[in-house]
Amino acid sequence: MIDTTVRLALPMLHAGQAQKELTHNEALLALDVLLHPEMEEVGRNQPPAAPVAGQCWIVGEAPVDAWSGQADKVAAWSEAGWRFFRACEGMLLWSRSDALPVRRLAGAWIVGEVHGVRLILEGKQVVGAQQPAIPSATGGTVVDAQARATLALVVEALRTHGLVAGNAE
Repeated sequence: MIDTTVRLALPMLHAGQAQKELTHNEALLALDVLLHPEMEEVGRNQPPAAPVAGQCWIVGEAPVDAWSGQADKVAAWSEAGWRFFRACEGMLLWSRSDALPVRRLAGAWIVGEVHGVRLILEGKQVVGAQQPAIPSATGGTVVDAQARATLALVVEALRTHGLVAGNAE
């Protein structure tokens, strides 16, 4: 008999089960935490002294006290105490303390990185795959130092932002 769902480990109801409301309420609490997940902090090892019902944290690598044995899980405080939820690959959360997205990738929590193929703003692609390197300006019969300096800054900015690869010289 299966006791929990495969991905989020939500409790299952069973025929003839006594006090089904407890199992059902646990599943609702898990959904409340995981459907629009907002974390107070990422990587905390010590439970907060005075959590408020509904607050959540991503537990760090070396948890202590009430969080002992719950490394890398999502910890949610409820009126009935701590609830812990395992992380799923690709899970996307929001960190209030960092004001950044947090994603579970390759078994680790990644803060602030947004992965994608391209960036679309107002219906237009503004960033796509990195382009080949642009060679630095050299040679020529007339040297315009100001134009060359300006172009060098533009090329360096494109390289710094990852829009073109490094030097092709």
